[in-house]
Amino acid sequence: MPEYTLFCPSLETTPRVARDFVASVLRSQQLGDLVDNAALCTSELVTNACVHAKGTDAVLRLAVGEPLAAVRVTVYDGDLRPPILREGCLDENGRGIWLVDALTEGRWGTEPDAAHAVGPPPGAKGVWFELGASGPSVLRREGTEG
Repeated sequence: MPEYTLFCPSLETTPRVARDFVASVLRSQQLGDLVDNAALCTSELVTNACVHAKGTDAVLRLAVGEPLAAVRVTVYDGDLRPPILREGCLDENGRGIWLVDALTEGRWGTEPDAAHAVGPPPGAKGVWFELGASGPSVLRREGTEG
């Protein structure tokens, strides 16, 4: 399963760069049907990392399961607080995880103490989502919750 990594500095342009990165990789892997939802979910997770883990950079890891036509995106950051899922959130701010939950049909979660990630400080958390092949945690990584 190919994996791709993008280092994400805490800048205003980073969510757009991350979104374009994921879209480009998925198109190159012939997974164009996943691009729109994956790009939006990626943008939400990277935006959260930039907003809530101020002053620390994030790392995006994208795993593509070739035979399964599945994708898993994990964003690692230095904010140890888990994301909050707000039900039925209608506000412009604070609905990112709600969107991720809806678009992935609940296939998202966190990796507390994600020390195995390249880049973030030890003890950083990862927030992930999956799209594609059905079933929870199709691309489960060693040591992750899901």
